[in-house]
Amino acid sequence: MSEHQQLQRRLGVFDATSIGLGSMLGAGVFVVFAPAAGLAGNFLVLSVLIAGAVAYCNAAASAGLAARYPASGGTYVYGRKRLGEWPGFVAGWGFVSGKTASCAAMALTFGHYVSPGYAVPVAISAVVALTAVNLFGITRTALLTRILLCVVLGTLVFVAAAAIVGPHPPGGMSLPGSSGGIEGVLPAAGLMFFAFAGYARIATLGEEVKDPAKTIPRAILAALAGAFVIYLALALLLQNHLTEGRLAATTAPLLDAVLNSQLAAGAPLVQAGAAAACLGALLALITGVGRTTLAMARERDLPAPLARVGGKHTVPFVAELAVAAVVIVLILTTDVMTVVGFSSFGVLIYYAVTNAAAYTLEERPAHGPRWLNVAGFISCLLLAFTLPPAAVLGMAAVLTAGAAGRFVVLRFRR
Repeated sequence: MSEHQQLQRRLGVFDATSIGLGSMLGAGVFVVFAPAAGLAGNFLVLSVLIAGAVAYCNAAASAGLAARYPASGGTYVYGRKRLGEWPGFVAGWGFVSGKTASCAAMALTFGHYVSPGYAVPVAISAVVALTAVNLFGITRTALLTRILLCVVLGTLVFVAAAAIVGPHPPGGMSLPGSSGGIEGVLPAAGLMFFAFAGYARIATLGEEVKDPAKTIPRAILAALAGAFVIYLALALLLQNHLTEGRLAATTAPLLDAVLNSQLAAGAPLVQAGAAAACLGALLALITGVGRTTLAMARERDLPAPLARVGGKHTVPFVAELAVAAVVIVLILTTDVMTVVGFSSFGVLIYYAVTNAAAYTLEERPAHGPRWLNVAGFISCLLLAFTLPPAAVLGMAAVLTAGAAGRFVVLRFRR
């Protein structure tokens, strides 16, 4: 890596934690409870607990690896270092492809909240503006993430208050009306995992974190703990406030919770919070995908020009611009809800490689014993292959196409 210009270490624990939490409290928190409730029904909370447990396994593995290899790229780098080139490629390609599609979904969600009649041009404008922020350096990215995170947290507090105030349907969480049940718990947990996956952004920024051996593990675990408490509380409050059928059918569960309460006049605040969440998640996603693209280009798994770092703020500007261009193309073709399943499958495969790589570490932190890596690896594959079939087949095709392309390129080089 010495022949490539390095990024600069500018992020402390607070900045890194903010980026991770901002990624997890993105658009997913405003939409994912509905499809998860449709699958799990009355067992939604159990799905959240399972998703949180799998996320902890992955977070512990990511923290240990990121402290050992504090470079941009996350599990793409860890997989190559610990397992070999092909596992690293599968992880990196799964992350880049899945999260690039997620960027388009986040941007479109923002467009639909802000101006439903002009969702596409608004979404494209958001991608252009946030890419410009990223090009001004990682400290600007962290500052804007903190501002958006404050708006989102305030919105979630308001939603919680509305759900507590009520009125509540008779019987609370035990009401029938959903087709979901215990058989849908694992698929719902796979969808909920989509909302937990943001802490990967901290690891992908490893080259820009101060004192990475201490900062990265603390930031990853702090961001995950905060997100887990928030998601669990929201799941409990939403199930107590809305009937199963209504929660499963809505496309905007948090907004519906407010509209169905005595605080309905505050609905515009929820819309503003959802827009801020989309922007925060999109900002962190573009940053993380750009850094993983940079790492893959350094190893020639993606075109070499994508590895260029430069400018006054030492950013991977070619990778950032390329990611923005692909996202803008996808905005014209991406379905917002379907891509949640696609992204979940790709990221679960990514974390399966993370756990396999962490298993090979000799020096282990107290919070990451080796058996946890085994549990994480098995759980990731289990959740991935219990997702809706369309998501599994779609992302499996993308991963296969990427692997075939790499195989052809390697043969050509030889």
